[in-house]
Amino acid sequence: MAAFHASPLDWVVAQGPVTTPIVRRVIRLDVPVEKYPNYNFVGRILGPRGNSLKRVEAMTECRIYIRGRGSVKDSVKEEKLKDKPGYEHLKEPLHIVLEAEFPEDILNDRVDYAVKILEDLLKPVDEPMDHYKKQQLRELALLNGTLREESLSMSPGMSPGMSPFKDTALKRAKTGA
Repeated sequence: MAAFHASPLDWVVAQGPVTTPIVRRVIRLDVPVEKYPNYNFVGRILGPRGNSLKRVEAMTECRIYIRGRGSVKDSVKEEKLKDKPGYEHLKEPLHIVLEAEFPEDILNDRVDYAVKILEDLLKPVDEPMDHYKKQQLRELALLNGTLREESLSMSPGMSPGMSPFKDTALKRAKTGA
């Protein structure tokens, strides 16, 4: 039996594309709670069951964290946690931490895109004009199974939950049975 010997010249080595180094960048965005104390920034960013935040993370491929005072839903729990290791951020004002890890050549574009989206979410909008919140409330109703679609065939004065065949003003008399 003859031994098979291959010289290095016999092997074709496929060279992949030259890649730029992966760079990690962390950015902090302050939430303007001092300027707008009654505005629900955390709810606006998180959305129903955290879905709005998940969508922003998926679109930007960045990790987004809500940190600082007010980032924990239960204020009693927040008070207990703030002195524990890993929860030091609870002593700081409410803020967003954005983390991105990308090749150096696309990092800035991705981070700029994420910052733009988050800055837009941090601009308070009057309730009647807040289409983003309306969409979140619609999504929440859908998740809860309480979404009522408005039918085009309804009378203009009728609300979505009303039936044209049911008059709530007419009630049956209660009987003893």
